[in-house]
Amino acid sequence: MVILITGTSRGIGFELVKKCSQNKNDLVIAVSRNAKPLQTLIQQKNLVNVLPLQLDITKELHRKKIAQTLKKLELKLDVLVNNAGQILNKPFEKIQAFELEAVYQANVFAPFALIQILLPYIQTKNKAHIVNISSMGGVQGSAKFSGLSAYSSSKAALACLTECLAEEQKDKNIAVNCLALGAVQTEMLSKAFPGYKAPLQAKQMAEYIYEFAKTGHRVYNGKILPVSSSTP
Repeated sequence: MVILITGTSRGIGFELVKKCSQNKNDLVIAVSRNAKPLQTLIQQKNLVNVLPLQLDITKELHRKKIAQTLKKLELKLDVLVNNAGQILNKPFEKIQAFELEAVYQANVFAPFALIQILLPYIQTKNKAHIVNISSMGGVQGSAKFSGLSAYSSSKAALACLTECLAEEQKDKNIAVNCLALGAVQTEMLSKAFPGYKAPLQAKQMAEYIYEFAKTGHRVYNGKILPVSSSTP
């Protein structure tokens, strides 16, 4: 199985690469703006089934390089996990246009464009799976964190995109689902909310995402699934 994951230098993405690499039958393509943590992991664990790509998916040229790599290696994706994202904790009235654009670029526009360019490289013989990583903050009716208007609204857009893509790709044997994650203790969360302690660690969430990415499309398509220990 060929699995491509974005946002893999730290947090959930990094832990997800570690989990996927345990199955020697899987090839993990790990995309990140900073490949050093991945390269260290590969050396320490002597991994031969992880291919790190130091690329920024918000840049068109870098997205093209991902597609070119797949073409050169004659690979077809079984799983695409759009994990890369950006958070901003700031009062609504103080958010500047460039900050809003940066959040939407990372959380909406980049995964949108990446899926577009990678569609020809997603295998359709067996059902493939696109997994978009959203947030409970982007789910209607859920409790919201103050200061996350840009982040949560962008994650809501990603969730809706999931439903639209699932409808368009269902006849191509490609399932598209969205996991709306609750709070997870990551470097990104700690930076946005210093002192806050989340109920789950990145490794725990990565284990769940791994199983869902590999098997969830057998049951679900076009679903936004809350992954949280609290309700709402």
